[in-house]
Amino acid sequence: MSDADAYPSNRFRWAACQLDILEHCLDYEELQRTLHSLPQTLDETYSRILANIPEGRRERAIRLLQFLVYSERPLTIQEAVDAIAIRLIPCGQFDPKYRLPCPKEITRFCSSLVSLITRESDTGTLMELELAHFSVKEYLTSEKLPEPFQCSFSQAYARGNITRSSLAYLSCLKEEDLIANIAAQFPLAQYSARYWMDHARSSETLDDVGESIMRFFENDIAYTIWCRLFNPDLPWTDRPDTYTACPLYSASRKGLDVTVQKLLDRGADANARGGYFGSALQAASSGGHVKVVQKLLDRGADVNAQGGDYGNALQAASSEGHEKVAQLLLDRGADINAQVGGLYGDALRAASSEGHERIVQLLLDRGADVNTQGGYGDALQAASLGGRERIVQLLLDRGADINAQAGGLHGNALQAASSEGHERIVQLLLDRGADVNAQGGGLDGDALQAASSRGHEKVVQLLLDRGADVNAQAGGLYGALQAASLQGHEKVVQLLLDRGADINAQVGGFYGNALQAASLRGHEKVVQLLRDRGAGVNINYTSLSYIF
Repeated sequence: MSDADAYPSNRFRWAACQLDILEHCLDYEELQRTLHSLPQTLDETYSRILANIPEGRRERAIRLLQFLVYSERPLTIQEAVDAIAIRLIPCGQFDPKYRLPCPKEITRFCSSLVSLITRESDTGTLMELELAHFSVKEYLTSEKLPEPFQCSFSQAYARGNITRSSLAYLSCLKEEDLIANIAAQFPLAQYSARYWMDHARSSETLDDVGESIMRFFENDIAYTIWCRLFNPDLPWTDRPDTYTACPLYSASRKGLDVTVQKLLDRGADANARGGYFGSALQAASSGGHVKVVQKLLDRGADVNAQGGDYGNALQAASSEGHEKVAQLLLDRGADINAQVGGLYGDALRAASSEGHERIVQLLLDRGADVNTQGGYGDALQAASLGGRERIVQLLLDRGADINAQAGGLHGNALQAASSEGHERIVQLLLDRGADVNAQGGGLDGDALQAASSRGHEKVVQLLLDRGADVNAQAGGLYGALQAASLQGHEKVVQLLLDRGADINAQVGGFYGNALQAASLRGHEKVVQLLRDRGAGVNINYTSLSYIF
């Protein structure tokens, strides 16, 4: 018995397979003969099961196993039935007449290797087909597989068959079919639409797979139906029919570099607009697909084209942490300081916000302006807000203005770090000269108000120790005490009072003073604390008029 067979679960699995074999014996003589010829190991058992698949069922059995080995999820029984009904030769087609009359009999194609399971879902009871045991997948993807089957279960070949099957299935759909009708009449359509490109990434170099992809992309009806079924940019959306991007964009987004080359060779416009990212170059940059980015640039893609969710390709690569792509874009003339809007405004703010230190270093080395400001503030504020301590240090070392009033939600770096409770960054900024009482932006007027509002007790303590004005009215809607009371942060309220906060201060805004704020939000413990410390009960009716 092999090492794998030594595990208890594998021994039980071996025994179960032998019982399956014995179950088919018709009489005592056949039972005795079978008992004397039973395989000794689990691997031998699986090998015999494969060898005993009738020739007329073998192709369909292999395809079924390929789907189950390499799919991201189990197949419903209806999906599995349609998967083996597809005819791949010569060019791939699907006809419902090839479906199994009795779906549950699908297990007979590879008995003991697959199982039917029943589970409850939001839409009712589902029957799903999956591999019978984890050792089945281990065996089918191992070198122990007999020679005739090894090629069939190599990743490229198996995923290639899934790709070709999926595209053939999608190509059989009719343009006039409604999405609801497609889902009901063609169960494999949603799986095929969602996953074919994932399988294609490992198999597009195979000639027959590449040809299938190009036929699909050149079939306007099939491509349009796919776009109605699935949106690669927003896979979670319930409105996939909003996807209108061209084939070059779709291939670029998923990193299908061989297909991208073929599309470009056949005249695809490298600068075509569309999709969530605005262009194929930005889509490829966001995904970190270096080869695709290179091909697009070689064919004239505008490295500084603006639009899409990230504004431009460099910001997309910087935001997602794709250093090689960012380097390539810079080498090909990307404007490092371009202010293009998008999620972050520019590449340095994007990399700083997301914590990609190596890209921040690269951008700074290549001349990025460390103090550029925009809708997201500046890079230092973005890094401080995200808790990126090493990047904060790097930006400061490279000349970032520590007290810059950069706009954004928090106005300055100290306020941003304080609002999120990043104590170590607050300490670093103060040690490097940040103005503890600098006024910022948004609802919070300064760092102390920001920390108090969100209940970050240690940061509040640190700011007070470093000279924060406990009674500052810094331009926000609330003072620190009122902000903490409004949110019910009892310990912070106690700390502020201990450090001299004016308990009856009328600071304007919607609530007037701390007691009113706590009372109107129903924070009984804070109300009691304030009353115990001498808070007055006078009501500011002017403030209440904002509420009622």
